[in-house]
Amino acid sequence: MKIPTLMVPLMLAGAPADAPAQNVPPTPAPATSAVPAIAFDKFVLPNGLQVILVEDKRLPIAAVNLWYHVGPANEAPGLTGFAHLFEHMMFAQTRHIPRGMADRLLEGAGATDSNGGTGYDSTSYYDTVPSNQLELALWVHADRMGYLLDVLDQQALTVQQDVVRNERRQTVEGEPYGIVEEALAQTLFPKGHPYHASIIGSHADIQGAKLSDVRDFFVRYYGPNNASLVIAGDIDKRKTRELVTRYFGTLKRGPDVARPNVSTPPITAERRVTVRDRVELPRVFMGWLTPPAYQNGDAELLVAAHILGGGKAGRLYKSLVYERQIAQDVDAGQTSLGLASTFVIDATARAGHTPQELEAAIDAELAQLAEHGPTPREVERARNSLETALLASLEKLGGDGLAEQLNHYNMYTGDPGYLPKDLARLRRVDAAAVQRAVRTWLSKNTRAVVTGVPGKPKFDDPALPKKRGAKADKAVAADAPLNQAEAWRATPPKAGPAPRFKAPRGESFVLANGLRVIHHHNPALPLVSSQLVVRSGGAANPERLPGLAGFTAQMLEEGTATRSAPQIADEIAQLGAFLDTGSSDDVSTVSLLALRVTFERALDVMADIVQRPAFPNAEIERQRADRIGALMQQRDDPETVAALAAASALFGPKHPKGYGQLGLEPAIRGTTRDDIAAFWKRHYVPSNAALVVTGDITRAELETLANRYFGAWPAAEAPDDASDAPRPTPARLVLVDQPDSGQTALQVASMGPARDTPDFPALQVMNGVLGGMFSSRLNNNLRETRGYTYGIYSHFDYDRTPAPFSIEASVQQDATGASVREIFREIAALRAQPLSDDELKAARDAQLLSLPGQFETNADIGASLTELFVYGLPPDYYDTLAKRLAEVDAAAVQQAARQWLDPDKMIVVAVGERRRILPQLQSLERDLKLGPPEIRDDDGQAQDKSAR
Repeated sequence: MKIPTLMVPLMLAGAPADAPAQNVPPTPAPATSAVPAIAFDKFVLPNGLQVILVEDKRLPIAAVNLWYHVGPANEAPGLTGFAHLFEHMMFAQTRHIPRGMADRLLEGAGATDSNGGTGYDSTSYYDTVPSNQLELALWVHADRMGYLLDVLDQQALTVQQDVVRNERRQTVEGEPYGIVEEALAQTLFPKGHPYHASIIGSHADIQGAKLSDVRDFFVRYYGPNNASLVIAGDIDKRKTRELVTRYFGTLKRGPDVARPNVSTPPITAERRVTVRDRVELPRVFMGWLTPPAYQNGDAELLVAAHILGGGKAGRLYKSLVYERQIAQDVDAGQTSLGLASTFVIDATARAGHTPQELEAAIDAELAQLAEHGPTPREVERARNSLETALLASLEKLGGDGLAEQLNHYNMYTGDPGYLPKDLARLRRVDAAAVQRAVRTWLSKNTRAVVTGVPGKPKFDDPALPKKRGAKADKAVAADAPLNQAEAWRATPPKAGPAPRFKAPRGESFVLANGLRVIHHHNPALPLVSSQLVVRSGGAANPERLPGLAGFTAQMLEEGTATRSAPQIADEIAQLGAFLDTGSSDDVSTVSLLALRVTFERALDVMADIVQRPAFPNAEIERQRADRIGALMQQRDDPETVAALAAASALFGPKHPKGYGQLGLEPAIRGTTRDDIAAFWKRHYVPSNAALVVTGDITRAELETLANRYFGAWPAAEAPDDASDAPRPTPARLVLVDQPDSGQTALQVASMGPARDTPDFPALQVMNGVLGGMFSSRLNNNLRETRGYTYGIYSHFDYDRTPAPFSIEASVQQDATGASVREIFREIAALRAQPLSDDELKAARDAQLLSLPGQFETNADIGASLTELFVYGLPPDYYDTLAKRLAEVDAAAVQQAARQWLDPDKMIVVAVGERRRILPQLQSLERDLKLGPPEIRDDDGQAQDKSAR
């Protein structure tokens, strides 16, 4: 498992719409989009492996998506989390692939989406690779399926037990409300039910797993007859079928796997639990047991969830957040699974309000929906949004995209071509059906209510004995290999002829007022993605008002001269579109995703909020309260706190980039309407902006629309792009005390170059070696060898001006000092010795060959074109980048490391339990000379006192 992903099956999950709604003038319903034709071939090998092939020539890449039909639903008693632990084991060595080699080869081949995920009903493994490397991906997946057990050892199991326990500490116990959400599942489902425990399991069960358990699980569930393989992309179906037969055809069939025969007892009386967690604001979870995936009631509840929780257009947002202002946020969702589904509403209280207020308000909305049902327009709005979200998910080939969706359909319905039927069942849902579903499934006496409140959390994280050594236990060593040796499998396949690829450059034209319009035509799906980019963000904030750029961007959606905030929300949602605003240090953005048939009407709204925001005082006060609440929630997340402390330490308190986009509470409270209006007037001007549009729209169509909706935007001079130099803290060690933390959030950071640095190709290769890839030195050391962390990564921020370089990890608390020592050891080694030829080639090829995979979706293409605009890069930049990457040599990488990775200029930021981590960090003084620690608060700001 490469990155933190505990997956549930991909369903019709709508992205939240971005604005509330009431008193909305009628909006014409969008014309129904044509269902995309996905031509596929499905066949079954004699050993039972189901294979689904989709030919898609959009890019020279291919997605390999392998599902094993096993998850927690198949776990034995006392082995909760075993399916997920086993997923980690599948990335260990095999008979023909030494430990770590698969990751190095795939990354070096240009893989852009390599990972695995465990859901309650299935476990998936996937890679997206250049199409000439398809055989390599099949070789890796087949060897895992056929030859994992031949070399399985205790060392691999022990390390992954450490990694998974760190993953639990980070993603469940360290995640705000993580243990509260886990308690909801435990309250909905009885002990012994497969869905009762967290997918990741308990510390005791993770540590208690034995090698014999691993072998038994593999033999029982990881045969080809319990798996389905989707390959989608730039393939030749006939040749691909031959490759699949070659690599998988000789693997032995496993025992037949029966569908778990599990009954889910209904809830007949309301269940209530209160859980204390290290959070500032209470949160209420309400959950119900609902029909399994694709059974009667499932689609109706998907629509009901969107009516209730569809972002700002949802009833719950309008009532709890917008009108009554008792909630910080609210959501609703139907999670559709094989044995039983769940319908969950969650709401976070705004400061000064109680869980009881939230419950009463939610109950009132549920009662209203059950008694009167939704309006037809609400149902249509939900259907439109869900349909757009589903179509958008098909833009990607791998990961959670097209291949995953087909595998999902295949497992749950037996038909990988279920898409038209899925859309049809959605379109059949009407108001009466939604009302019946709400009445049938969402009553008070059939629910569980779990409330998370501030307090000291309780979770069981015992120090358990570990098995060490490389010897297999007797049960594993006694059995013969599952599959016969085939000598040809020992050699990795060679790449095919390199596919041709030319990165999208986009076509550009400028309106009379100075607005640059950048266009790329992509008719693959009836979708259009648009982004209005302003070259001013947090770096333009005045010293007294950190967060002003973010506040201004947030206010754009809250009313114009002709549309109220609720009207904006309802109009966008009725079109099945998604609108969002935001800011970063360098830019402010307004993003839009819409169907082709609704794009013009959605663009009208987008243009209105950019050019004619009204900034009503009442809405400013609403958003002021929202930002203060978001600031409180931000403090609950140790990794965010570490990032804020690092930025503040690197830039200093006088620099606008020393703060997050929310700023600080005094600035939020002190921001006036005049401040917001002045920032908008100065920075939101055509000469400082670009409209980037990608998707199913021609240039001629876009020229007409751009002139129609943005041509009258008054011209004005763009603001200066100057900023003061950073004034970093003199401290080398920064500490934020968070009592009761289970892990330490670490950042090791220093200043790096701007985006236009000529060193960019060498820095990318160097960073890949150090911490930018899964197979990097840091991740191999701290995760794969020592088990200190779930994952460690490094990156350059690359703004228009010098920006930070950061190494980030959440580490085992008792390994805080050891982790920092190893980080600096790896930095020193990279500076001291040039890369070997093999390591250089792998890291360089990872950058060079992955370029096509970075343009999968309209949003990806739009982001690349936006980057050219924001950083002043030439139109052929990505074509020349390939050549410059190919020329990077070991001397250039070493020089880049020596110039930009100076250990003496690096600041160590640690967020965790001070009494436990400070002695470890102080013990490094002799070697690293970090000096006395500087103590900061949860906003990243320096405190007056220092610890000695």
